[in-house]
Amino acid sequence: MPGLSRNRTILYLTFLVLMWGVNWPLSKYALEFTPPVLFAGLRTLIGGLLLIAIALPRWRELRFKENWVTYAISSLLSIVCYYGFQTIGLGYMPAGIFSAIVFLQPVLVGFFAWLWLGEGMHSLKLLGLILGFGGVASMSIGGLESGLSGIGIVLALLSALSWALGTIYTKKTSAKLDILWMTAMQITIGGLVMLAGGSFAEKWSSIEWKLPFIADTLFISVFVIAAGWFVYFKLNASGEASKVASFTFLIPVVSILISVLFMNEHVTLNLVLGILLVLGSIVLVNGRIAQ
Repeated sequence: MPGLSRNRTILYLTFLVLMWGVNWPLSKYALEFTPPVLFAGLRTLIGGLLLIAIALPRWRELRFKENWVTYAISSLLSIVCYYGFQTIGLGYMPAGIFSAIVFLQPVLVGFFAWLWLGEGMHSLKLLGLILGFGGVASMSIGGLESGLSGIGIVLALLSALSWALGTIYTKKTSAKLDILWMTAMQITIGGLVMLAGGSFAEKWSSIEWKLPFIADTLFISVFVIAAGWFVYFKLNASGEASKVASFTFLIPVVSILISVLFMNEHVTLNLVLGILLVLGSIVLVNGRIAQ
C-alpha cells in the first residue's frame, strides 16, 4: 500500500485518538442501560462482523483451519480479557481515571517486548517504565483516598496487562498471518465468547433497549471498534505505526476531558500527577533513540 499523505496521516491519527478517547465515557454511559458482559459482547461482535465484511475480498488469507488456535489465543488476550475487564471495571470507577490506568499498556508493551521480542532497553525507556508505574501508583492511591473501589483499579490494571500481552502475541505471530483477518477474527470470536458468557451470567431482559443505548452501542461498534481498528491497520500498512504508538498518550487525556466536561467527574491532584507521569513514560518508551 502506498504511503499516506501528511494531511491524510494527520486526519487518520486525529480520528483514532478522538474515537478511542471518547470510547471510555461512552462505554461508561452505556452501562446505565445494560449488564457489562453482554454489552462487551454486543459491541465487539458488531464491530468484528463489520471488519469481516471489510476483509472478505481477501478471504483466501483467512486460512481458518490452519490458524484457528492463534485466532483463539489472541482473542482471549486482546478481546475477551481486555474488553471484559474494561467493561466490568467501568462500573466501579470513573471512566477518566480508569482509562488513564489502562493506558499503562504501551509501557507494559515496551517491557514485554524487551523480555520476549528482543527489543532494546535503553536508559530513557527504562526511565519511562519507572515513571509509568509511578503514575499508576499515584492515580491508584488517589482513587482509593477518594473512596474508589480497589476492585476497579485491579480490573483496570488487568485490562492493561491483557491488552499488552495480546499486543506482544500478535507481534510474534503476525508474520504468518494477514493482520486484518487476525483482528477481524479475534474481535468476532471474542464477541461471541462474551455474549455466551453474558447470556449465562446475566439477563438479556436487563438490557433497556432505549434509543440512547442503541445509538451509543452502534457508534462504539462502528467508529471505535471497526473503523478505529481499520484506520489503525491502514496507518500500520503505510509505515505510520511508530506515530500511532507515540500518539496514544493523547487518548486518556481526551477521555478524561470528556468525562470531566460531560459526566461530572472530578480532577484531583493525584490524578493530574499520575497522568503527567504516565504520559511522560509513554513518550520516553516510544521515543526514538539513536543506536
